[in-house]
Amino acid sequence: MATRIFIADDDVSIQRLLCRLLEEHSDWQVCGTAANGHDAVVGVAELRPDIVILDLAMPTMNGLQAAQEIFARHPLLPMLLMTVQEVHPEIARAAQNAGFSGAVSKNTGAEVVEGVEALLQKRSFFTLSPSNLSAH
Repeated sequence: MATRIFIADDDVSIQRLLCRLLEEHSDWQVCGTAANGHDAVVGVAELRPDIVILDLAMPTMNGLQAAQEIFARHPLLPMLLMTVQEVHPEIARAAQNAGFSGAVSKNTGAEVVEGVEALLQKRSFFTLSPSNLSAH
C-alpha cells in the first residue's frame, strides 16, 4: 500500500513540483493538497495521510499554527515543515514545539525527499543551514 502524503503550500507551482518529485517514488502517493493552513487542517482530518508537509508561510493559518492543530488531533502523524528561509535554530525549535518531526528549506527538492524518507523511518530531520551549525 502506498504511503499517502498531504502537501500544504500557498504556491500552486510548488505543490505541482512536489507532487511530481514525491511521486517519482513508486510507493508514495500525494493524497491531497491545500493552499492555506486552515484547509490543511481540514484536509488532514478528512484524508488521514501517512505524512504531512506544511509550508511555513501560508495565508489564513501559517504552517506552525496548522501543525499545532493537526498535532493536537493526530499526535503520531509525522509532519515536515518547509520554508524558503534557511532553517535557523529558532525555526527548528518553533517547529519542534508545534509538533513537527523535521524542517527543511524548500529551495532544493532533494531536502524535502530526504526529510520524508527520514520521517517515514521514524527519525527526525532538521536541516540547519551551514552558517548556523556552529550555534549548537
